Amino acid sequence: MTIKKAVIPVAGLGTRFLPATKALPKEMLPIVDKPAVQYIVEEAVQAGIEEILFVTSRNKEAILNHFDRSIELEQHLDEKGKWSELREVQSLASLATFQAVRQTTPLGLGHAILCAESFVGDEPFAVLLGDDLMMSEKPAIAQMMAVYEETRQSVIGVQNVRREHVHKYGIIQYAAKDKKRYEVSDLIEKPQPHQAPSTLGIMGRYVLTPSIFQDLRSIEKGEGGEYQLTDAIKSLLQRESVAAFPLLGDRYDIGYKFGYMRALIEMGMKHEDMQEEYIQLLEDVLEAQKNRVLS
Repeated sequence: MTIKKAVIPVAGLGTRFLPATKALPKEMLPIVDKPAVQYIVEEAVQAGIEEILFVTSRNKEAILNHFDRSIELEQHLDEKGKWSELREVQSLASLATFQAVRQTTPLGLGHAILCAESFVGDEPFAVLLGDDLMMSEKPAIAQMMAVYEETRQSVIGVQNVRREHVHKYGIIQYAAKDKKRYEVSDLIEKPQPHQAPSTLGIMGRYVLTPSIFQDLRSIEKGEGGEYQLTDAIKSLLQRESVAAFPLLGDRYDIGYKFGYMRALIEMGMKHEDMQEEYIQLLEDVLEAQKNRVLS
């Protein structure tokens, strides 16, 4: 089957960004002129995804509202002759078909994916985590969907990370490497550097076969009393092969303040309409900081 459905888990509370996220979903924090979640949706749509399910929680209505029509705003822009802005906001609702399901209890990523079972049905599907932005010439999830089309097996998106940072990631162990993909033999959630079987960290992108739901229903709670997706994939490995694909592109972990600030800086520098001013601002800030240190 061609993959046409994507699940985007956005139920997290965003406590690392309090108080900014007390009333605003962290996924709606702007990266220059778009909320973070819009970049993720655009990645999925550019890859050919037609239906998107947000797995949400309480007070996340703003996410679905962002991809809905706003008649009052459209009328205002029309009356003011702001045609470019009008086309921009109107286009959001036509990107894909959007749905939402609420994860009423925060029981982990595995449980969030299980909440999407009725939406997915018996089709293969994509998962894009709301904390991970991937910027690349070919959408990251499209790179993985191409592997699925060839192999018809689940695919995990990975990138090499520094060994001293493996404790921040799920790490794959692989049995073999074929061309540019790996045959996964095990997954270890946030190992210590000396325990990590590789430095290939999971980057928040998955293509999964629907049989994963059998494993999601049978796994026990893991770290933090939550149902871990990595545990379900480890169970899936007993019946199906799983590939890992090294993603091409830049990844920003916007679930942390540093990753969010890095995304703001690097993606801001790519905006042609303000690129020169932006670079000059950064140079001025660095020069001022240097002078303060010297003084």
